[in-house]
Amino acid sequence: MESEVFLTVEKAIRQLAKNRKAWHDYNIEESFEAGISLCGTEVKSLRLGAVNLKDSFCSVKDGELIVHGMHISPYEKGNIFNREPLRKRKLLMHKSEIRKLAAAQAQEGYAIIPLSVYLKGSLVKVQVGLAKGKKLHDKREAAAARDAKREIDRVLKEQTR
Repeated sequence: MESEVFLTVEKAIRQLAKNRKAWHDYNIEESFEAGISLCGTEVKSLRLGAVNLKDSFCSVKDGELIVHGMHISPYEKGNIFNREPLRKRKLLMHKSEIRKLAAAQAQEGYAIIPLSVYLKGSLVKVQVGLAKGKKLHDKREAAAARDAKREIDRVLKEQTR
């Protein structure tokens, strides 16, 4: 009896944008992958890397997850088909995940933040994080720990020479 061989092809992932400010301002407790509803010229603009996540956030309204403040620059050759750069866009997730995010967001201090936008194969995906805001002293501690690690690495590198 011949055995069948199934080849699985991993989809190539290409990072388009990352929200570095989110990692500085929030403690990311859990992350989810979501699809995003876009128009044709927005996809073309995204493929060129013309997206900014700096001040974006997500909200749950009527059982749908919506991203606000995600700036996708108009496509240069898009003429009348271009959409408004800061329009609200629907994120595509399972209902159970959306309910979980909505329940967590209802708690004090939690937010839903888009962390990155990437291409997975030919699909545009958004990594969404459930985040809890950092206090000022937490940011200072993180900066001090980062500086201390950098100093230790520098000293170790000098000693190995």
